Amino acid sequence: MSTPLFPLFLDLSGRQVLVVGAGMVAARKIQPLLDAGARVRVGALALGADVAQLLAAGRIEFLAGEFSESWLDGAWLVLAATDDDDVNRQVAAAATQRHLWVNVVDDARLSAFHVPARIERGPLQIAISSGGGAPMLARHLRERLETEIDESFGPLAVMLSAARGRIRARYPRPAERRAFFDELLAGPLPGLLRQGQHEAAAQELQEALDKLPVRKGMGRVALVGAGPGDPGLLTLRALRVLNQADVILHDHLASDAVLDLARRDAQRIDVGKRARGRSTSQDDIHALMLEHARAGRRVVRLKGGDPFIFGRGGEELQFLRAHGLAYEVVPGITAALACAAYAGIPLTHREHAQSVRLMTAQRKESWQSIDWQALSRDGQTLAVYMGVSELDTLRAQLLAHGRDPSTPFALIENGSRPEQRVITGRLDEMPERALAEAVVSPALLILGEVAALANELHWFGEKPLGGELARDLSRAA
Repeated sequence: MSTPLFPLFLDLSGRQVLVVGAGMVAARKIQPLLDAGARVRVGALALGADVAQLLAAGRIEFLAGEFSESWLDGAWLVLAATDDDDVNRQVAAAATQRHLWVNVVDDARLSAFHVPARIERGPLQIAISSGGGAPMLARHLRERLETEIDESFGPLAVMLSAARGRIRARYPRPAERRAFFDELLAGPLPGLLRQGQHEAAAQELQEALDKLPVRKGMGRVALVGAGPGDPGLLTLRALRVLNQADVILHDHLASDAVLDLARRDAQRIDVGKRARGRSTSQDDIHALMLEHARAGRRVVRLKGGDPFIFGRGGEELQFLRAHGLAYEVVPGITAALACAAYAGIPLTHREHAQSVRLMTAQRKESWQSIDWQALSRDGQTLAVYMGVSELDTLRAQLLAHGRDPSTPFALIENGSRPEQRVITGRLDEMPERALAEAVVSPALLILGEVAALANELHWFGEKPLGGELARDLSRAA
């Protein structure tokens, strides 16, 4: 596994950079350094044609001969771009000894920094890096983004940079500035620049600044479904709301990968409910929503799965409405749908299941209030949330009310996430199988004939643990 990198942009204006090597590869590295204002020294036995032209134009300094540690004197940054691995290693070792940042072209192991694939739109730059391990992937992504980000972003960045002082003076509070930019960038300004109407764009910006400042009023709350964990399953609306949030109150089931998509400066508060360890009460969650919304902040209540499927979304909306707070709901893909899909289990199937029941093993009411007779009928799929600790009770009740002991089950742990596991077996062995495989929360239970299809149709992660079930579905059909 590669070492995580910290991205940054360097001001090389007037600073000395050493490039060892003077062939075609070196020439490609030198030009961006010159564009950034660096003073480039090139050390090599001989100059390639492109680098020789730069020397003739007086744009670089040439150090002729074999590499010498004295070449490093005064350098801020070092690039080794020769076709001699031994020389590249010497350069890397000498630079590292002096605590200089060094890049060895096409050798991630010797490099302390990596030159990213870049998209440039005036002062706006987007850098893409694979950590030096997959440069072609970074280039592929850059080519895709080049088609998405048109040239108007350059003049837009120039205009907003020039107006930065006026904007900050007009809107000193960060929340007010964000509201101003949200309205400005959603308006006609970007389109005017795209059409080359720069004077009209400047007038549009000035008119926006001349409006009365955005008044700080009551904030709003968005109940957002984070899905089962795979950030690719987040809806576009959820992503936009996360990028506007001032405060994020998140469950422990909301994955780090989803949280990483939120605004970096948003305040994140873990309000997860856990069977063991620290837990936040529902009353405390209500109080936090009220406190931050009344302070004029945009609050996201981020829930694993969907807010309205065993997520107490209804209770929270009732609280918000009772206190006069504005709200919206952004649905998420609930665990039963996503985890079953990622395990290759169709929740319905013409030959095996004509209905689906969603239930939770954590209820306010007692187990006696559940219609076990209805749950034990054949031809349906049960999707049980938060049921890992209640597998003994589930098995006992279902068997006592007539469910076939050989009914297939699948336990899907960390569904849709890289660490997903699927454990399959029969109802009569379910608790023992879970114990043997040390199944932990979050895990979803799928019970019914369709669960056996996980062994045949799995496509994500490792194959299910459990092998062939006693019941052969193809013969049963």
